[in-house]
Amino acid sequence: MALTRLSHCKVNLLLNILARRDDGFHELETVMQPVQLHDQLEFERAARGIQLSCNDPSLPTDANNLVHRAAQAFLRATGIRDGVRVHLDKRIPKAAGLGGGSGDAATALLGLNELFANPLDGVKLAELAASLGSDVPFFLQSRPALGTGRGERVEPLEPFAAFRGVFILLVHPGFGISTPWAYKQLARFPEATHGRAGRAQHLIALLDSGDLAAAGAALFNSLEMPALHKFPVLAMYQESFKAHGAAAALMSGSGSTTFGLVRSRAAGEELLSKFRSRFGATCWAALVPLDGRES
Repeated sequence: MALTRLSHCKVNLLLNILARRDDGFHELETVMQPVQLHDQLEFERAARGIQLSCNDPSLPTDANNLVHRAAQAFLRATGIRDGVRVHLDKRIPKAAGLGGGSGDAATALLGLNELFANPLDGVKLAELAASLGSDVPFFLQSRPALGTGRGERVEPLEPFAAFRGVFILLVHPGFGISTPWAYKQLARFPEATHGRAGRAQHLIALLDSGDLAAAGAALFNSLEMPALHKFPVLAMYQESFKAHGAAAALMSGSGSTTFGLVRSRAAGEELLSKFRSRFGATCWAALVPLDGRES
């Protein structure tokens, strides 16, 4: 019998790069917020091997796909000799800074664990997730979180008071930004690799206080510097959002998705209408509540 699970995405409310580490990664602090947009994965047992299919023909279905690698890691860790069939229904834009691939990998670990009667505990799942990518551990749970280290050390947080009734508008320009490219470009912007420590805790305190305006002013992303330099249209998106009433606007992760925070669905629909009038109707866009409730 097939098992179906949804794989949600995230935005980075803050991505503050503190230093480059000796292992080539960057020490950082990030505040991540789950967003109720999703891919869908379907799991079935099979006789042997890993059979991955996807509705998007541009995505690989071999070990170059994080879902395939997650299945490999799960079978290796458990010693299970059966095979698996996984179908990925891709809906979240690729190379968008929304963690779609990482979320799919985490959902694969959780789904396969359930399919095979939960042979792995939470600690082992988190270990496997961290081995697959810095963002993957975050997606094992569905709460906001503080990420430290290279992002793989995840501390779940309570839902933010500032987001009660708040909607998020996300727009994707139709091109992606590679995460390795974004980090490599930091060499040209050394000031972006020495962020001020403590920004994350400051933002969390503002979000917990319920002050959306103050929290919005504290959103920050070190990777904007190279991304906006190469793709100035992304800066124009943010300017448009703020000019038409968004409480905050930022690029998520390594980009290329830009998001704006608004206080109601009506405000979000008006913001999207203004955006379409200026930039056209071809961009992917989504408007969803951040706290799971309508307003």
